[in-house]
Amino acid sequence: MAAMRWMSTLSQKRHFESWPVTSGPHPMQGWTPDFIPQLTDDAVAMKVIDRILPISGPGAIRSSKALATQEGIFVGITSGGTFAGALKIAAEAEKGANILCMLPDTGERYLSTPLFADVSADMNEEELKISRSTPSAQLNP
Repeated sequence: MAAMRWMSTLSQKRHFESWPVTSGPHPMQGWTPDFIPQLTDDAVAMKVIDRILPISGPGAIRSSKALATQEGIFVGITSGGTFAGALKIAAEAEKGANILCMLPDTGERYLSTPLFADVSADMNEEELKISRSTPSAQLNP
């Protein structure tokens, strides 16, 4: 099993016993910023996690957009980061390996963020053509 984290694969300086010294804002809500939390450090030490994969914010955003535009899977930034990590694992996996990648968030809460800022709310001609190819699925105005 691999843990996905934004960028860092290094243990973090800590205040007291387990409070990390943070490094500032980051684009992936729900993931730790550029530090390894104590829980993850402990899981690595216990060999419950094989390795930690660094995932960049821009890489996560690219994957989220690719899932939405190429696969019709509407997810947020953290799911994009998880998918980017799964692609890294898949690139190294032996042929025929099974890889599970769970994408547990939706893109709805990111509509007003930079994630989908460059995606038009209106369909382009190609999308309209595809939509019209299925008359039974048309919505009445």
